[in-house]
Amino acid sequence: MIPTTKKEIDALGWDVPDIILFTGDAFIDHPAFGTAVIARVLEKAGYRVAVVPQPNWRDDLRDFRKMGKPKLFFGVTSGAMDSMVNHYTAAKRLRSNDAYTPGGKASFRPDYAVTIYTQIIKELFPQVPVVIGGIEASLRRVTHYDYWQDALKPSILVESGADLLVYGMGERPICAIADTLATGAPLQALQSIPQVGYLSDSKPFTEHITLASFERCKSDKLEFAANFNTVENHANRLEPQILVEKCGERFVCINPPYPPATEQEMDEIYALAFTRKPHPRYRGKHIPAYEMIKHSVTTHRGCFGGCNFCTISAHQGRFIQSRTPESILTEIGNLVAMPDFKGNITDLGGPTANMYRMKGRDRSLCARCQRDSCLFPSRCKNLETSHKELLSLYEKVLKVPGIKNAYIGSGIRYDLFLDKEGFLDPTSKPYLEQLVTKHTSGRLKVAPEHTCDHVLQVMGKPSFNIFERLRQEFDEICHRKGLKYQLVPYFISGHPGCRMEDMESLSRNPHLKNLYMEQVQDFTPTPMTRSSVMFYTGIDPKTGKSLFVERNIRKKQRQKSFFFKK
Repeated sequence: MIPTTKKEIDALGWDVPDIILFTGDAFIDHPAFGTAVIARVLEKAGYRVAVVPQPNWRDDLRDFRKMGKPKLFFGVTSGAMDSMVNHYTAAKRLRSNDAYTPGGKASFRPDYAVTIYTQIIKELFPQVPVVIGGIEASLRRVTHYDYWQDALKPSILVESGADLLVYGMGERPICAIADTLATGAPLQALQSIPQVGYLSDSKPFTEHITLASFERCKSDKLEFAANFNTVENHANRLEPQILVEKCGERFVCINPPYPPATEQEMDEIYALAFTRKPHPRYRGKHIPAYEMIKHSVTTHRGCFGGCNFCTISAHQGRFIQSRTPESILTEIGNLVAMPDFKGNITDLGGPTANMYRMKGRDRSLCARCQRDSCLFPSRCKNLETSHKELLSLYEKVLKVPGIKNAYIGSGIRYDLFLDKEGFLDPTSKPYLEQLVTKHTSGRLKVAPEHTCDHVLQVMGKPSFNIFERLRQEFDEICHRKGLKYQLVPYFISGHPGCRMEDMESLSRNPHLKNLYMEQVQDFTPTPMTRSSVMFYTGIDPKTGKSLFVERNIRKKQRQKSFFFKK
């Protein structure tokens, strides 16, 4: 058990932990939660790790003091979500609940949690290194638009005072950091580690890309848009350079990432000693986020879809990092052995469920590629889109004793197996039929996002006519198999490029007739997405063209209301 209190540390016979992690979430020892993964990876590497979940930042700060100083460093994350997305709706209204807190209660973490936690720790323990990471830190690593303040903000390194930032999936950099500090090396030695960011008084001597300064971005929206293009371009490369951005008199330096994880590396992560349960301190209290994922299994990370409003590729990367079938089946065997497991895997997938083991046929072409998406505006000819590996995995999973159902709760990209003319390869039709008949619980949820192609173009999504073809094929399967299943489309309102008349057109689209309409999401600009840059600047950073942006919150809500009109 990973300790979360001084009493638990004493029971283990430790004098002091090597590393203390602070998180805005309840501590759930499950591979779907980043804090648990980092804690277990460090533990496997031989370090003593303690976690302080949801520390009270309002009182005398005893939660920050109770474990004292770690031998090596403090780690800080907001949790599985950006704290501002966690706290506020797209209309900037305070949410009344928090899925990552026992009982679903709100207000157990501050706004801008990474910054607040770090500032407190630096005040209490100024000599101890603080390493920040997770999605909030990762997507705020350089100048970014903050929707909640409606302003550009500098790198989170500047505002938080952290010594080092880990971006993306942090298993390898966090171990390198621990190993370096364990030798007694100075903080400066950490600046050579891949996939980290840091503040420096000078530019690095090695080759690098210079971004426009924070001050130039603030004074010129076109400079900010150009900055984003450069950051996104290099984030998607296999062999990027160091990025350097001046802020005041200092420089934010972002090192290139580690290469995508191999299957062996992925298997090693998911083989760690997770209990798959919330920490005993919660005494069985209901934690909504855990209940949602406790019987899920991750097959891969990353997404090459490149949707302009999505942060997945910016955080997990564009290249798919898969586990072997053997690793996945071992985890499922452990899942079957859990007392509360009833035979149903709630989600077998990844960010995009049907990208498992997909990659470029010629890796050398991928290394030189500068595309933001392998699917938009057209499928890359070098991309292997066969669903053979996935179909084989599904068959093996359903043969595991104790498994009744393996549902696919993650999103799918139907343009990986369909175009407006029909199925793309010999595996496409069997995949859709398998998905519909064996891996849905009666509803297949997909995300066309809109019906107007000019809006979809701005989103980086395929034409709506492919959804029309999907519905045709779905209905044919259901009719042939005698199934009364539903196709459930998800949409986004208020996205840049979308006007009131576009949402009205969506609401009246004849191809949506008799479909179950579950929800529409009012667009929320989140840091480090092209859509948020469009929202702030009013231009497409890729093309430089102006586009319509609905910034009035009341009118954005009116766009959403059209979804429910018949």
